[in-house]
Amino acid sequence: MKWSALHDAAQAIASIAGAPCPPLTQAIRAFPAQVRDAGEDRRLQAEQEIADLSAIMEAGLSALLAALARGSHPQAAARALWSEFVRTRDGLLHLALSPQGTARRMA
Repeated sequence: MKWSALHDAAQAIASIAGAPCPPLTQAIRAFPAQVRDAGEDRRLQAEQEIADLSAIMEAGLSALLAALARGSHPQAAARALWSEFVRTRDGLLHLALSPQGTARRMA
């Protein structure tokens, strides 16, 4: 459920950024099941990464919406948040598929 909500937020951020938001691939849609089946250590790591990313996305989207409400144009900030989301999401996908189970950490 959090995975889906993250992608809904990412779609809103991409829209603010003026960036294309491609449709979800099969790998992205299958991530929750893959990480669940990847073992407890990877599942726990993924849950923590998702919680961290959720916190960043929630705060970032709130700030972007507040800026828009004040009449600002936060496209640059939205592009940065979008890029961070994509990098972290791709690291999580790697976690589910990698035999070593190592995700790329957020900067």
